[in-house]
Amino acid sequence: MELFIELGANDEQLDFPVVYTNARAGTASLDSAVPGQNLQPLFDMIIDKIPAPAGDKDLPLQVGVSMIDYDNYVGRQAVGRIRNGSLRVRQEVVLTNSSGTGPRQRVAGLYIFDGLKKTSVEEASVGEIVVITGLEGFNVGDTVCEPENAIGLDFVPIDEPTVAVAIQVNKSPFAGREGTFVTSRKLGERLLRELESDVSLRVDLTDSPDTFMVSGRGELHLSILIETMRREGYEFEVSRPRVIERIIDGERCEPLELLVIEVPEEYVGIVMERLGPRRSEMVNMNQKSDGTMYLEFLVPTRGLFGFRSEFLTDTRGMGIMHHMFHAYAPYRGDIITRQRGSMIAHEPGDTTAYGLENAQERGELFVMPGLPVYRGMIVGENSRPNDLVVNVCKKKHLTNIRSSNADIATKLTPARPMSLEQCLEFIADDELVEVTPLSIRMRKMNMN
Repeated sequence: MELFIELGANDEQLDFPVVYTNARAGTASLDSAVPGQNLQPLFDMIIDKIPAPAGDKDLPLQVGVSMIDYDNYVGRQAVGRIRNGSLRVRQEVVLTNSSGTGPRQRVAGLYIFDGLKKTSVEEASVGEIVVITGLEGFNVGDTVCEPENAIGLDFVPIDEPTVAVAIQVNKSPFAGREGTFVTSRKLGERLLRELESDVSLRVDLTDSPDTFMVSGRGELHLSILIETMRREGYEFEVSRPRVIERIIDGERCEPLELLVIEVPEEYVGIVMERLGPRRSEMVNMNQKSDGTMYLEFLVPTRGLFGFRSEFLTDTRGMGIMHHMFHAYAPYRGDIITRQRGSMIAHEPGDTTAYGLENAQERGELFVMPGLPVYRGMIVGENSRPNDLVVNVCKKKHLTNIRSSNADIATKLTPARPMSLEQCLEFIADDELVEVTPLSIRMRKMNMN
């Protein structure tokens, strides 16, 4: 009840029924003092309180395609809910959308979901979420109809991609050591296969046969794809994300994000201080009953690059942030998102405690002793704006001279672990993220 009130629920939402259940024992009861015998009270409550799917079985068929799946054996699969009518295997249907109606096709297979599995059926009716195979040329937003009554459903258009990265073949000195799929052909096949099930993704060829321009709905969308490919055994390099700009009515425009932040009151000042140089605009500010501040900003997408890690540090992990695409708006000017340079390895080899101890005085390290590095690899963040070349593989030479300080142990500050998202936020325009199944590294494009 308190959670619903805190979230701003109305009187109708607060008047909810309560079922006391024990999942491990498999019992449910409507009275906390009376132990249940089975789950029948829960099932009865679902039937009584949750309305049945709207629709009419006797009306012409309408299935709204809301998702696309892909199978190596049957190809693309259309997933959607039957709004009206019923659908059978080998039934003739057509696809309709805002562009018109397509040719007649025949349903080859029909499945419904049973838990996490797909179960083959001969017929499905109103309310069922079905998986249809055998159709061609469909996309999210299309409607599967009867040929004689091709009436499409209203559908909200899918937003276009706003962020792009260049994914290319790994060309670092460690290329081919850890990955299974390392060639441009394998990389291109995997990216094109992703298009079969991800309608928000775009893959464009470039002048180089080893490089693909991949566009998605933000950094998270692209990082999920990169992490998935990494776990499948692919090895490649990724450039710094950049926003996709448009010319609207002759004016240069860029994507804006609606940023929602919840933080304790004492951190509001530092949050606004961080967002100011990122060309943000505050549109709403409220205080909740528990003292938490609710803030809304309109921020350019490029202004959020690298902000998440700063936000978590500044708020001591007490802040919550969420952002989503808002609209395209006129370009808001230059934004400086990174004010520190990189520390770059001087020579190939394994890092040593002696070399790292000297390097940590100049900034913050990303690597620990005993890690293989190569010339041009980024091993830390410099405390100054310029890049700094450091020798993290330097060894302490043995001599026959003894002193009172000779045996003092080397003291190292723990290295900062860098996740894939943090690496994408950190790199500059002349740097790359090297992604392999076992490692995530950063390096300079020109390693000389």
